[in-house]
Amino acid sequence: MHLRDGLQTHPSVAQRYRHLVELGEIDSDPAQLAVAAALDRLIVEVASKRLAAKSSALGWLFGKRRDSATTIKGLYIHGGVGRGKTMLMDLYFELVPVRRKRRVHFNAFMADVHDRIQKHRQARKNGTVREDDPIPPVARALAEEAWVLCFDEFSVTDIADAMVLSRLFSVLFSEGVVLVATSNVAPDDLYRDGLNRQLFLPFVGLLKRQTDVMALDAARDYRLERLHNLPVYMTPLGSDTDRKMDEAWEAASHGFAEAPAEVTVKGRHVAVPRAAGPTARFGFADLCEKPLAARDYLAIAARYDTIFVDHVPVLAEARRNEAKRLILLIDTLYDQQKRLVMSADAPPQEIYRGKHGTETFEFQRTASRLMEMQSKDWLEAWAARHRADDSAVPFSQEASR
Repeated sequence: MHLRDGLQTHPSVAQRYRHLVELGEIDSDPAQLAVAAALDRLIVEVASKRLAAKSSALGWLFGKRRDSATTIKGLYIHGGVGRGKTMLMDLYFELVPVRRKRRVHFNAFMADVHDRIQKHRQARKNGTVREDDPIPPVARALAEEAWVLCFDEFSVTDIADAMVLSRLFSVLFSEGVVLVATSNVAPDDLYRDGLNRQLFLPFVGLLKRQTDVMALDAARDYRLERLHNLPVYMTPLGSDTDRKMDEAWEAASHGFAEAPAEVTVKGRHVAVPRAAGPTARFGFADLCEKPLAARDYLAIAARYDTIFVDHVPVLAEARRNEAKRLILLIDTLYDQQKRLVMSADAPPQEIYRGKHGTETFEFQRTASRLMEMQSKDWLEAWAARHRADDSAVPFSQEASR
């Protein structure tokens, strides 16, 4: 054992989990312990196969390409938001004893796949590669880079992803890749109501053959408990407010890996500077100083249930365009019943200082909605909806086209 960030690193997920319980960072939950035990069994299988490969006279060959007949079945963990899926997978990723491993948000992985496919097609056009079909070489390259592949938030909403997954993962699994994935939905519910879903169903069968599917039905929604007492509107701007926003973000994003992301709208990409699970964080400039429209805000609301917005300034009449976008943003989040955490330089009714034009009247409604979105009734209603819907992943054709 050794210390890392002041915390002992243990040889098994279950031991590490129990240590976190002892530290008071989490509460023990039987459902989470069952998943920890399954992840530990998988670590033993991976370690045993790695040792066998090293001791084999053909270990160098075995290490590069694994016989599909001896492929290790991975683990697909599904359950509601806030149940601890990501935390457990991250413990597994840290402890699994292989160098060639990759932990990535599923959407980021698929963006990488599509980039590689496009590069292969260009290389084929230039005559520098011979294979016409880009998927097998792309999959082989991915398998060469990572034997153990961990996906956070496995959720298929894009038809371009859906159409390549079966062929891509057929090659990955034939190359011996071990998959561990977390998702809000069971495999049979992936890409539900998606375009041409019948073409996606072979992947569902493949996924169920190559992984053990395990539901994580933890007794409590730990994320909702962390969010319950968070402030949601902080003013005025300054270092103290920034610190409070960071504390709120840490609580809301705890247990999720943070990384930049993007939302695709009609072929355009809207950048999400900071994303962690179902939570996204933007600066005012990201959302209101760029030429975004209602469709963009709807796509963001469809992807995330909690939106952070930093540094909303007081807006004079000369900034009517930014005021219009802020009005549209708040209207969208309000209509979609999302949780908003915001820092601003003034209370809601004082943000827009214009005296003329429709924005003056419209912002009165926006200020009223901002105040309502801070209320106990609003936040409790949001939490109740979240508990009812946390196993559903909405499919937005508009956002995926």
